[in-house]
Amino acid sequence: MRGVLKTACVLTAAMLAACGGGGADDPGTADAPTAVLVDRTAVSLDPNDYPVFPNADAGADPGVSAEDGGAGFTGEGWETNVDFDLIGDPRAVRGGVFREAVRDYPATLRYIGPNLSVWNQTLHGLVYESLLGLHPTTLEYIPSVATHWQILDDGVTFRFRLNPNARFSDGASVTAEDVVATWRLMVDPSVQDPFRNALYSGFEEPVAESSYIVRVRALEPGWTGFYYFSGLPVYPAHVLNEIDGETYVRDYNNQMLPGTGPYLVHPEGLDPGNSITISRRDDYWAEDARASVGTGNFDEIEEIVVRDQNLEFEMVRRGDLDYFRVTRAQMWYEELEFEEIQRGLMQKRKIWNHAPQSIQGIAFNMRRPPYDEPNVRQALRHLFNREQMLEQLMFNEYIPQDSVYPGTIYANPDNEVIAYDPAEAVRLLAEAGWSERNAQGQLVRDGVPLNLELLYYDRGSERFFTIFQEDLRRVGIGLNLRFVTPETGFGLLDEFQFGMFSVAYGGGGPFPLPEQFWSSVMADQRASTNVTGFKNERVDEIIAEYEREFEVSRRATLLRELDGIVTDVHPFILEWYAPFERIVYWNKFGQPDGLITRIGDYRDPLSLWWFDPARDQQLQVARDDDSIQLEAGESDDRYWLEFARVEEQQNPNQ
Repeated sequence: MRGVLKTACVLTAAMLAACGGGGADDPGTADAPTAVLVDRTAVSLDPNDYPVFPNADAGADPGVSAEDGGAGFTGEGWETNVDFDLIGDPRAVRGGVFREAVRDYPATLRYIGPNLSVWNQTLHGLVYESLLGLHPTTLEYIPSVATHWQILDDGVTFRFRLNPNARFSDGASVTAEDVVATWRLMVDPSVQDPFRNALYSGFEEPVAESSYIVRVRALEPGWTGFYYFSGLPVYPAHVLNEIDGETYVRDYNNQMLPGTGPYLVHPEGLDPGNSITISRRDDYWAEDARASVGTGNFDEIEEIVVRDQNLEFEMVRRGDLDYFRVTRAQMWYEELEFEEIQRGLMQKRKIWNHAPQSIQGIAFNMRRPPYDEPNVRQALRHLFNREQMLEQLMFNEYIPQDSVYPGTIYANPDNEVIAYDPAEAVRLLAEAGWSERNAQGQLVRDGVPLNLELLYYDRGSERFFTIFQEDLRRVGIGLNLRFVTPETGFGLLDEFQFGMFSVAYGGGGPFPLPEQFWSSVMADQRASTNVTGFKNERVDEIIAEYEREFEVSRRATLLRELDGIVTDVHPFILEWYAPFERIVYWNKFGQPDGLITRIGDYRDPLSLWWFDPARDQQLQVARDDDSIQLEAGESDDRYWLEFARVEEQQNPNQ
């Protein structure tokens, strides 16, 4: 979210977004928004006019001394950051409703444990906050629940001073005991989250030195220790102390622990199977802090279940939804010249930025045959005709992906480019023993035909997979295409009950975290983020070196080696990537420059945009009068590319 890039959200656990190479590739009828017309032209854009710590220590416990982090704490000997730019737009107004579609009703509201999706990450970032945040433009640490921090000389001991004003949504004060209790939940095996179990087991149990100061020691030195722990979300000890991980996983599917963030989900906001309403708190403790200015603006965010992407688009055009993410190049080029867009009532934008790119493609379950054979995996890559798909179905809009870190300094430039080559595929299969054919022309080994199955949960992907299916049939391989709901799909992934699965791992935040996806420790653990079962000794060594290395350039060198090893093993059929977001929305919103953050994505509008009553009034008039033309604006938004160009000119040696 733009409001603050919570490092807790960076630690994504195999975020499986809309799959299959980009997916399937009237507004006034809603309840009247509560926002009112306000003259915002005189609002200051100077970040120094907005305090980082408004009303500092006003909520402090008078029984806690300044030395223990209470009122009067000076921060001497500690680090903080009070010199950062605004993240939201201070001209934003509060109020209104933002309505968007979600592909399926989520299996859980949790963000820890099994049955998670990318939507859980989005919700978590609205409801919870971590100790520190990362500024989405500079990637510098900035205060969040903690105001100050220390990295002691040993490089493994960290201290955090909590903000005495921080409050949970139930009114309880945030204390060091909440941090300790959250850590205990993260390492509890019964929470069924092997990645977080392993991640936070890399620390000794935190120590509450006082109500507002917590100390923790990492077991190993390195930059990731501070990065990971500063990204710990803060949950309430007064709830966690009454439950264990098993109880949490069982009982917190349709309710949420109180959070410190600007939003919450009331029980009455749940309409199982149909929608979830996320409500803005009217008592958010950090409402006036600089990091919050211009963010978290909507009174309500309505997540409406629409299982079919074509129906979702129809609902947007009718005005039943406000916003649509365009994941198909064909739609972008051929279907978005209708009257509402031509007249400016609806806007379309291609937003270029520097968001971390996902690993998009078809994951092989290397734990089971025949996907445990490298030659078979490589052969299947040679039978996936990316060239034809990109040209004929996607207007060459995307860039072929030949790295697990595409478009970054971490990509290995020497990775093999796997082109469509049926003859090479047949040769590789013959080497693997699939050289004989039965009477039906199928490839067989020991009399058994080579029949495969591909799971996917986006109907729009079928146009790619039917091409793949036909190309496999031509060389004698059978492919069953199996459509599943996201909920079913995530469950099958968690239990390794698949052969091939169409996935898109989330970008993983501003700094790659290879342990999530490539560590051998994760390969055979249920609900693991290492869905392919990848294991490699040298990669494990690289991961260990990477986590100890503070120098970014050296980390990049290590990951380029890792990238070469991983791609040479072929755990995925890699597809393509796009360094932009394409969206369509009704022209009733205010937006900051760039529309999303420098490293943000299609979810940023939930936190950054605002309902603009004046624009909405113009929209309603234009809907009733076909002669009215609203400003359409440029469809390409390159604000962040220009920002980077200017930045490079000003700092040529960085």
